[in-house]
Amino acid sequence: MTIVGVRDLKNQLPKYLNMVKKGGQVIVTDRGKPIAIIHDLAGIEANAGRDEILASLASAGKVRLPVRAGGTRKFDGVSIKGKSITCTILEDRR
Repeated sequence: MTIVGVRDLKNQLPKYLNMVKKGGQVIVTDRGKPIAIIHDLAGIEANAGRDEILASLASAGKVRLPVRAGGTRKFDGVSIKGKSITCTILEDRR
């Protein structure tokens, strides 16, 4: 595990990214106070957020990330009246 200040990280970013690609971790500090950890996507935590999980799946080739800027949008489900979608699909398959 490597500890690096923000300024050094900015100036030598390719060096630290190569460390991460090889399985290392980089702790980023701001004026000596740790503010972030950079690690490869193979080692995400169980409590990872949506964006980190999506990035991990993208690195494994299971999904593609959106091309537009702004990330993913929240999707609110749709409610319908009558039979459930599941029942309708099952009836259609018979």
